[in-house]
Amino acid sequence: MTDEPSPDETTDEPDPEETEALIQEIERKRSLTGWAVVAVATIGIAFSVFQMWLAAKGFVLSLAVPGLGEVEFVALQLLQINAIHVAFGLVLTFLLYPSSTGDGPISSRCIALGAALDARLGPDHPLSRVVHAGGGALRWVFVDPDMDRVTPFDLTLIPIAVLSAAYFMTDFDEIQRMRALGLESGRPIQGVFTFLEPIAGALGPVADTSYAMVLGVLGVLLVLEATRRAISLYLMLIVAAFVVYARFGVLIPQNAAYVGVLSIPELSWPSIIQNLWYNTENGVFGIPVTVSVQFIYIFILFGAFLEMSGAGQWFIDLAYASTGTRRGGPAKASILASGFMGTISGSSIANTVTTGAFTIPLMKKSGYRPEFAGGVEASASSGGQILPPVMGAAAFLIVQYTATPFADVIVAAAIPAIVFFFGVWVMVHFEASKLGIGGLDPADLVDVRSHLRSGWFYLVPIGLLLYYLIVERLSVARSAWFTLVAIGALIALVAAYSDETRGRLGALFVGLFAATLGAQYAAGTSILGALLGTGPGGQSLAAAFAATVGQLGGISIVAGVLTLATHPFVEAPLLEFDDAVDRAAETNADALGRPRLADNGLHRLIVFLGKSMEGGARTAVPVVIAVAAAGIIPGVISVTGLGPNLVALIEAVAGGSLVLLLLVTAVSSILLGMGMPTTVTYIILVSLLAPALTAFGVPELAAHLFILYFGVIADITPPVAVAAYAASGVAKSDAFQTGIEAFSLSLNKAIVPFAFILSPGLVLLRREPNAAELEVGGKYRVLGTADLLDLGYAVPEVLIPVIGIFLGVVALAATVIGFVYTPVSRLERAAFALSSLLLMAPGLGVRGVLDVLGLVGIGSGGGGEVALGLELALRGVGLALFVALLLGNRGQGASGFFSTDTGADADADAETV
Repeated sequence: MTDEPSPDETTDEPDPEETEALIQEIERKRSLTGWAVVAVATIGIAFSVFQMWLAAKGFVLSLAVPGLGEVEFVALQLLQINAIHVAFGLVLTFLLYPSSTGDGPISSRCIALGAALDARLGPDHPLSRVVHAGGGALRWVFVDPDMDRVTPFDLTLIPIAVLSAAYFMTDFDEIQRMRALGLESGRPIQGVFTFLEPIAGALGPVADTSYAMVLGVLGVLLVLEATRRAISLYLMLIVAAFVVYARFGVLIPQNAAYVGVLSIPELSWPSIIQNLWYNTENGVFGIPVTVSVQFIYIFILFGAFLEMSGAGQWFIDLAYASTGTRRGGPAKASILASGFMGTISGSSIANTVTTGAFTIPLMKKSGYRPEFAGGVEASASSGGQILPPVMGAAAFLIVQYTATPFADVIVAAAIPAIVFFFGVWVMVHFEASKLGIGGLDPADLVDVRSHLRSGWFYLVPIGLLLYYLIVERLSVARSAWFTLVAIGALIALVAAYSDETRGRLGALFVGLFAATLGAQYAAGTSILGALLGTGPGGQSLAAAFAATVGQLGGISIVAGVLTLATHPFVEAPLLEFDDAVDRAAETNADALGRPRLADNGLHRLIVFLGKSMEGGARTAVPVVIAVAAAGIIPGVISVTGLGPNLVALIEAVAGGSLVLLLLVTAVSSILLGMGMPTTVTYIILVSLLAPALTAFGVPELAAHLFILYFGVIADITPPVAVAAYAASGVAKSDAFQTGIEAFSLSLNKAIVPFAFILSPGLVLLRREPNAAELEVGGKYRVLGTADLLDLGYAVPEVLIPVIGIFLGVVALAATVIGFVYTPVSRLERAAFALSSLLLMAPGLGVRGVLDVLGLVGIGSGGGGEVALGLELALRGVGLALFVALLLGNRGQGASGFFSTDTGADADADAETV
C-alpha cells in the first residue's frame, strides 16, 4: 500500500466493553448491575433450559430417572407453550428495556410545565412544590434516564405478564370451553380469586367481565408496550392501528371509492381479543410465535454457544489469514468474516459491531475512507440474514408459511446469497485498485493451516447441521438440537484437553464408551440403568453399538467434565472462550471470594454454558416480541376476512403489471423495514403482498425470498439504516454517508431478487408440468439431480442465468465504483449499467418497456412471460457489451491513456479479482 492514512484514520480498535456498550446504545438496552443482573441471568437461563427441553423432549416435559423410568411432569398444548414463550420474552423486555429515559415528548412537556410555574410563581410557591413533588414521583416510577435501573413500573408489569401465562397453565380447560362459547362465558375475576368476593362491588365493571377477557386485554397491551420498548414506537402504532381497525373498520362505507374494499363486518371486543390472544392460528400466539418456539430460539442458542466458545474471533482470524494479503485484503476479510459470523448471528447490528470492531479500523488504516469501510462492514453483515445454512429468523418463517422443508429453503437461497457476497467482493477489489490499497503484512496474520488445525472443531457443528438438514432430512428443531449437543460435547472435550490431560481424557472417553456399549448390549439401557436393573433387556451387538454412537455427545461431555473435575487448572491450548465468558468467570469468582476460580477449567465450562444460555435469551428477546406483535396483523386480516379484498385492491393498483407490483413490494419492504427487525417486515408484507405476487404466477418460495431480501436491504437504507449507523459508530464516520455507501455496495442485493422472480432457475426452482392444476405452494419444486441432468432445461434456465448474474454483478461493480483496470467514464458507467441489467434480468427491462408503452396507449402493457429466446438474445447482447467495455478499459490502461499515479504498480494492475 502506498497511501499513508491520515491521523483520524488510525483509531485504535474498540475494546470488548466499548463494543458491548455500542450495541447496548443502538439496541437501547439497559446496563444493569446488582440484583437485576442476577435476575436477568436466572430468567434467561431458565428460558433457554425450557426451550432446550422442548427441543429434546417435545411438548411432553419428562425426565428419565434411573430406577423409575420415564417420569412425566406435564404434557403441554401448543397454546400453553407459546404463552410461556411470550411471557419469558415480556419479563426480560421489562427488565432490559426502559419504559422512558426522560427525553420523550411527555417528559419534555412536564419539565416545561415545571419551569413555567417556577418562572411565574417561583420555585417556593406551594403549587410549584406540589408539581415538582408529583413530577419527581412520576420520574421515580417510570423514568430510567441512565438506563441502569429497573423502575417500579417495570416491577408492576412483570407479575401481570407472569399471571397471563399462568392462566394458560392452570385454567386451560376453561380456555378451551371459551373458544367455543366465547370469552363472555368465562368466570369473573372474583370467581377465580375467591378472596376478592367480599369486595366485588368495588371492582366496578371488572366484576361483570370475565377474567379471561381482562387478561387478554392486558396481555395485548403488554405486547404493545414491549414492542414500543424493544422494537420501536412506529411498529407499536402500526399494530395498534390494526387492532383498532378490527373493531371500527365496519364504519368504512362499502361504496366508498378505493377504500370501500377495506370495509369489514362488525366485530365485538371479546371476539377480537379471543382471536388475538387465545388462538394459535393467528394473533399473538399464532404462526410467528410457533416458529420462534420450534425453530428460531434454538438456532439463536446455537449461535450463542458458538459465539461464546470463541468461534467468532476464530472465524475473523481465518478470514484475515485467507484474504488479508490480497489487494484490499482487510475489506475482503471483512466480507468473509461477516459471512462466517452470519452462520452464528442473524442480527445485522450485532454482526456489524462485533466483526466491525476488528475489520473497520484495519480497513481505515489500509487506506479506505471511513465511510466506505463502515459501508463494507454494514453491507456484508446485513447479508448474514440471507446466507445459508443458518440465515436469519425470517428464513424459519418461510418454512412455516410456505410448508417448504428448511433444506429446500437454504438450497434455493444459496446462489443469490453467494452472488451478493461476490458482488461486494468485486466492488471492494475495484475500490482497492483505484486507491492502490495493498494487503496486510503476512507476519501480522495467522497461518491458515495451523489455524485450521487448532480450531477445526468450530467447523464441525456447521458441517453436522448441514448433514442433518440436507442428508438426513431431519426436522429443523431436531437438527438444531443435535448440533447443539455436538457443540457442548466438542467444547467439553477441547476444554479438558492438554498435554497433561490427554491420556486421562482419552482413557475416560474409551472407558465410558465401552461401559455404555456393554450396558446397551446386556440390558438395552444406560450404564446407571443397567446397574439398577431397569433395562428392557439385551440386544444385538450392532444395535448396541448404534445406540452407543447415538450417545457420543453425552459420553464426551461426561468425559470432559470428569477430566476437569480431577484436573481443574488445565491450560487448554486449543480453546479461547469469548471475552464475555472470561469476564463473567472473573466476576463470579470475585463474588464468591475465590479469585482462583477464574482459572478453574470446570468453573469456566459452567460459566460458558450459563453465559451462552443467557446470551441466547438476551438475543432472542427482541425477536420474540417482534413475532408476537407482528402476528397480530395477519390475525386481524384473518378474523376480518380482509385478505381477498386486499389482494384485489393491490392487483387493481398494479394494473396487471408484475414489474409495478414488484416495485411496490420492494419500496414497501424498505420503508416498513426502516428501524424494524427484518422478521417484522417479512411477517407484515407476506400477509399483505405475497398473495398478490403468487396471483401473478410468481413461485411462492421466490415471492417470500423477494420480500425477505428487501427487508434486509432496509437495514442499510438511509435515512434509518440501523446497520450502517452501527458501523459508523465503530468507524467514527458520517452516519448518513456510511448508509449511502452501504446501500451502493448492496445494489446487487436489490437487483438479484427481481432476477430470480423472472428466472426461477436462479433459486433452483422448476415449474411443474401440471402447475395449473396445483395449489400455489405446489406449482414449483426445488431442482433435483434429474433436472440438472436435463441439459435442454438446465442450460438455458439455470446455467446461463447463473453465469449472467455473476457477470452482471461485475458490471454493476464497475458502475458503482467507476474503476476496473483504469477509471471508468460516465458514459462507460452507463454502458456497464445497461450490460449489467441485460445480463442479470433482461426480462425486467422488456416488461418495464411494455408497461410504459401500455400507459401511453401502445399495446396492452404488462404481458406474459418474456420468451426464452428473447431473454437469451438479450443476455448475449449484454455479454457482448460487457466484454467490449472490459477489453476497452484494460486496453486503455495498457496503452497508457491513464496515468498510474493511483499507487498501484503494474503487477498489481494485472492481478485478478
